[in-house]
Amino acid sequence: MNRILRMLPLFVALFLVSAVASVSTGWAAEQKNLILATTTSTQDSGLLDVLIPIFEKQTGYFVKTISVGSGQAMKMGEKGEADVLLVHSPEAEKKFMEGGFGQNRKLVMHNDFIILGPAGDPAKIRGTKTAAEALKTVAKTGSLWLSRGDNSGTHAKEKGLLKAAGINPEGQKWFQQTGLGMGETLNVAAEKKGYLLSDRGTYLALNKKAHLGLQIMVEGEPKLLNVYHVIEVNPAKWPKVNNAGAKAFADFMVSKKVQGIIATFGKKEFGSPLFFPDAGKDPKSLGL
Repeated sequence: MNRILRMLPLFVALFLVSAVASVSTGWAAEQKNLILATTTSTQDSGLLDVLIPIFEKQTGYFVKTISVGSGQAMKMGEKGEADVLLVHSPEAEKKFMEGGFGQNRKLVMHNDFIILGPAGDPAKIRGTKTAAEALKTVAKTGSLWLSRGDNSGTHAKEKGLLKAAGINPEGQKWFQQTGLGMGETLNVAAEKKGYLLSDRGTYLALNKKAHLGLQIMVEGEPKLLNVYHVIEVNPAKWPKVNNAGAKAFADFMVSKKVQGIIATFGKKEFGSPLFFPDAGKDPKSLGL
């Protein structure tokens, strides 16, 4: 009995060392996990399939990508449910930053939005110069329009275009909301032979795989520019976010190496890149 009593302090010490080591290991593992909330276009286009493995290998972080609309991604940021955001809804991003939810918002890249429709083009909008004119024609003819309706960056852009055109589509039979991401909404539009707004990258990537039967009707208007930023969730609001990982990812996205990858991504398959690098540019040059 005396021998056991003499050994007791040693057992207690070993237990405490083991417990501390276990907690430290768990904390370290947690700190190596990084939650990226991003728009569906970066995922559906295949860009993140290229970039994330490079980032993980280069830094040792493990990235959990949650692909939702930009609005939902920012809601996650507001709740501290993500560490870093890659989004494309400039006006909503500004409000997010003004609310103190984000820090170090950096310009990453852009592509553009396009209006797509069935080959038969029942509304006869092919080649229309402005999105406003095309939307007015779609509404006037009662041609089917598919909206994501998911508070994404694309949905925000669509709402802005409709407002500029003086159109309130709510309750109109020709206007249907899918509540889905970009890729899925493209599939619905293809099936129902409807019109929709899409980012060019997702359309080109998905059309190559699935031959959607949708064609570009309106493109090239400055209002259709689609700009992406990376934002670190503010640790002052949410101390448990992985700020070191978020900063590493943000720095990675604007690095010379990654900007070079973005500049050529999709060029071989489509004859033109799906995105254009913008790190370091004056936002005013993009109309921001």
